[in-house]
Amino acid sequence: MSAYSPQPDTETQKSSQSYIVATAFLSLFALVGFAFYGLPFFFDFMTKEYGWSRTVVTSGNAVGKLLVGPLFGFIAGWLIDKYGPRRLMMAGVLMMGTALVGLSFASTLSLFYLFYIFNALGYVCGGPLPCQVLISRWFDKNRGKAMGIAYLGIGAGGAVVPLIAASLEKNLGWHNSLAILGILVVVIAFPMVFFIKGSSAKPPGDKKQEPTVPVKHILTNRNFYLLGIGSMCAIGVVGGINQHLKLFLRDLNYSQTEAAHVISLVLLSSLVGRVLMGWLADLIPRKYVMILIYLTVASVISLLLVPDFTGRIYIFAVIFGIGLGGDYMIIPLMAGDLFGVRTLGRTMGIILVADGVAESTFPMLLGALYDINRSYNMGFIVLICVALAGTLFISFLPRKKEEKA
Repeated sequence: MSAYSPQPDTETQKSSQSYIVATAFLSLFALVGFAFYGLPFFFDFMTKEYGWSRTVVTSGNAVGKLLVGPLFGFIAGWLIDKYGPRRLMMAGVLMMGTALVGLSFASTLSLFYLFYIFNALGYVCGGPLPCQVLISRWFDKNRGKAMGIAYLGIGAGGAVVPLIAASLEKNLGWHNSLAILGILVVVIAFPMVFFIKGSSAKPPGDKKQEPTVPVKHILTNRNFYLLGIGSMCAIGVVGGINQHLKLFLRDLNYSQTEAAHVISLVLLSSLVGRVLMGWLADLIPRKYVMILIYLTVASVISLLLVPDFTGRIYIFAVIFGIGLGGDYMIIPLMAGDLFGVRTLGRTMGIILVADGVAESTFPMLLGALYDINRSYNMGFIVLICVALAGTLFISFLPRKKEEKA
C-alpha cells in the first residue's frame, strides 16, 4: 500500500472535510464515549458480584494500557503517519467491540485482563490518535474548530451511555447490557471508518507542504517533555475522577439512575467545554487555554472535599465537564503547533503512551488510597496537587508558534 499523498484539488473538498469530521465524531462517540466512559458504570456490579476491590476493578485499564501502550503506541503512530488511519481504525473498532462483549462475561481476573488488553488495543488503533491525525491533516485554518466538533463525539457518547446502560441493566441485567454496548460500538463506528477515502497530509488543494520535523529533533526538544509531562498530569487526574465517579456517588447513596444522570451531566457539559476551548484555541495562544483548563479541573475537585450542600455534586459535574471537554482536545492542537502535523502521528503516539500510563495508574492509586482509608479525601487532594503541577509544566511552554524551536 502506498504512503499518503495529497489528493487533487476538487470541488468536493468541503464535503470531504465534513465526512472526515463526521467519521472522527462517530469514532470518538463509540470508542471513547460509549466504551471508555461506559465501562466504569459497571464497576460497582463487578465489585458486588465478584467480590473484587476498587483497586482491582480499576486495574484492568492499567494492565491493558501498560502492556499495549509502550509496545504498540509508537508503532501505531508510525503506521498512521506512513499509511493513514483507515485500516488501523477499522481494526480498533472491531477490537473494542470484542472487548466489551468479552468483559460482559469475564468472571475471572485472567479473562478480565485479557479483554482489557483488547480494549487498550482498540483505543490505541481506533480512538483519539488516528482521529487527531485525520483532523490535523485535513484542516489548517480552522483546525481548532474541527477538532472541537469531532471531540463533541466523546461528550455526546459519554452523555447518553450511562442513561442507556442504566435502562438496559434494569431490564436485561448488567451482563447483557455491557455486551449490547459492545455491539453498538461496531454498528456506530465501523461503516463510516470503512468508507474513508485516502486523505491528504494537507487539505486537498493546499499547495504548501509543511516540512517534516525529524523525530530525533522532537525527542531532544524540551518542549516535548514539558507538553508530555503536563499532559500526563491532566489526563491522569481526569482519568482518576472518571473511573471512580460512579463508585463515589454510590458511596453517597445515589441510586443507579441518579448516578447515571450525574455522569451524563458531566459529559453533556464536556460538549460545552470542547466547543468553548476549541473556539478559544483559535483566538488566543493555546498555552493559555491549557492553563485555564488545568486550573479549572484542579479547583473544581476541591468541591468534593467540602461538606455537602444543595447542588454540590451537580455544580461539580458541570464545571468538571467543561474542563474535561477541553482537556483531551487541546493537547494535539498544541503538539501540532510545536512539531507540525506531518509528524503528529508519531508525536502524539509517544504522548498518548505516556498519557495512557497516567490515565491507567491514577485510578488504581485512587482506588488503593480508598481501600486503605475507606475515603476518597486523600486521593482527591493528591489529584489537585498533580493538576497544579501540570499547570506549572505547561506554563514553561512557548506562547507562540514562532517560539517553538
